[in-house]
Amino acid sequence: MRTSQLFLILLLLPLAQITQSADWPQWRGPTGQGSTTEKGLPVTWGGTSSENVLWKSALPAADTSQASPIVCKDRVFTVTAKNKPVEHHVSCYNVADGAKLWTTNVEPGPWLLTDLRGGYACATPCTDGERVYAVFGSSVIAALDYEGKVVWRRPIEPRNFDVAIASSPILYKDTVILLCDQVNKTSFLIAYDAKTGETRWEAKRPDANFNHSTPLLADVSGKTQLIIPASHQLQGVDPSNGKIIWWAAAKGDVCTPVIANGLVYSDDGRGSPGICVDPTGTGDVTKTHVKWSIKGRTNGMNSPLAVGENLYKLSSNVRCMKLATGDEVWAEKLGGDFNPSPFVTADGIIYYASSGPSWVFRAGDKFELLGKSDLGEPSSCSPAVANGRIFLKGGKSLFCIGKK
Repeated sequence: MRTSQLFLILLLLPLAQITQSADWPQWRGPTGQGSTTEKGLPVTWGGTSSENVLWKSALPAADTSQASPIVCKDRVFTVTAKNKPVEHHVSCYNVADGAKLWTTNVEPGPWLLTDLRGGYACATPCTDGERVYAVFGSSVIAALDYEGKVVWRRPIEPRNFDVAIASSPILYKDTVILLCDQVNKTSFLIAYDAKTGETRWEAKRPDANFNHSTPLLADVSGKTQLIIPASHQLQGVDPSNGKIIWWAAAKGDVCTPVIANGLVYSDDGRGSPGICVDPTGTGDVTKTHVKWSIKGRTNGMNSPLAVGENLYKLSSNVRCMKLATGDEVWAEKLGGDFNPSPFVTADGIIYYASSGPSWVFRAGDKFELLGKSDLGEPSSCSPAVANGRIFLKGGKSLFCIGKK
């Protein structure tokens, strides 16, 4: 073999490995927006023949657990919790066959919930490939290594959250950032040192009310911003110190925003107007950078999805809108309520997938349903996608979907 040929193979090998599969290390995947490089995933699964169900594994006994699974390397991680007595679990499974590798009990924090509508396990964990970072509703964050040992653990104070802690931790460089918007003017944004758990910085947010959304890390004109749908504003924040760069009047509560074609879209998931903003401004951009807002079609606690020129949002109907203008392209009734957030593959297939009812359709200017499925274990958990497989977490089971 010629030296030039060998060099070309070595040059292309890392790219082939990257495009073959990608981890799903946090809420809404590697981009935080529900997109994956995977192609050719199954569009139907389950039924009497367990079509395309590669394995099914039991989760630790738990009460309500809305935290979604994450995937890194050859492992799937989940968090679950029990209410009485209060128990917090982080579990690790083998991607290949679903074998449980370990379950670790994390000591609960200082908050005993009296309102269990949200429960103790709402936040999706994240991982940097060395540690798993998990947040629980008893107001505690912990880091575990890949063998299940607790490396560090910190109570989250103050703790004036309304009914639960639902914002998921996200990684920025060597920090773990957590949004702690709450009541009584005690909101704050905090960055922990990923290795030690020590506080790197903390930004007070006295004007922010309670909020369950997870912020989005986004590139804006070559600089990283943390896009936060706060209770009263959509904000662009510096992730290195928590300082607000820009803001626009809007309501936020549950959903994570999306950014595409230089525009950010966000809604609160409870029916308040959705808003589309150019994130390149500074200060109050309500009158200068808001491109459009839309009323009456934003209810639905799942996060939006941007594909090409279009925006997708499931409420009572799944709706396709033009991201640039907010104009509706089409709307289709899927049936029933659906809280899990969708993902889109590299070949343009959109999955509203869960361990309960699921719908798969093609992205585009016309609605084209490709498949419907139901594993019979309804859940609010969103899917994780990696290694040619879809991972779905129910109330009792973890499912792995892939082509048989």
